[in-house]
Amino acid sequence: MQRREFLAASIASAGVLAGSASAQSALAPNRPITGRLKQSVCRWCFGGVSLETLCERSKAIGIQSVELLTEKEWHVPSQFGMTCAVAMGPTSIGNGYNRIDNHDKFTAESERLLPLVKAAGIPNMIVFSGNRSGMDDAEGLKNCATGLKRITPLAEKLGVTIIMELLNSKVDHKDYMCDRTRWGVDLVREVGSPRFKLLYDIYHMQIMEGDVIRTITDHMDAIGHFHTAGVPGRQDLDQAQELNYRAICTAIAEKGFSGYLGQEFMPKGDPFEALKAAFEICDV
Repeated sequence: MQRREFLAASIASAGVLAGSASAQSALAPNRPITGRLKQSVCRWCFGGVSLETLCERSKAIGIQSVELLTEKEWHVPSQFGMTCAVAMGPTSIGNGYNRIDNHDKFTAESERLLPLVKAAGIPNMIVFSGNRSGMDDAEGLKNCATGLKRITPLAEKLGVTIIMELLNSKVDHKDYMCDRTRWGVDLVREVGSPRFKLLYDIYHMQIMEGDVIRTITDHMDAIGHFHTAGVPGRQDLDQAQELNYRAICTAIAEKGFSGYLGQEFMPKGDPFEALKAAFEICDV
């Protein structure tokens, strides 16, 4: 997918491959980890670094998962005492469950993938609504629910949660349908399964609707996973962006959220220094 492919060239030139032992030592947390939120990192943001290096360095920081991995990559994090919090599912951002013509192939692929996801110890599989392409949102919600209801019984049996990501259609993903929390929450209610929830992307929803803390706390029961990034620019969680991530993460932790918060930002400079800083901000 586009957002997981275009960074490889820029990250590759960042000079991140220092000596392993010294790099791990430098990345060790500067204070005791609270661990109230389990943190993950999204693979696509570090496309110029090997998955093994990403696991090794992220583990040194205190991160527990590397996510958004393909089937061939699922086994790698466990070699470093980590997990993969989110497996890639059968859909793409632009082509998802809002098209009934997709349902048969998505069902077949989900029926193949879900037992493998379970066997790999992965708690979540990501799916997408797809783009509107002229479709009414009410029709799209109905179609998504119809398709998802075909696979949630298996997800319930296996204990794997299917998560649909909320993305902005204003800047990054024009015409994407699942672009507002209310629409996503209504879909969760319509599907009516404890194994279907939302991936609330804080970056995307700040762009679309703001009011992040209240929205999260009001709808926590419909959320299964979080993503981060600075607004504007989708970069570091630093003082140059507008979101107060310590306050947001404190609100999430105080609601007793037990899933993962995935760091999904594009680092400006040294990727692992930026990742360490983000980890410490979100470790509330």
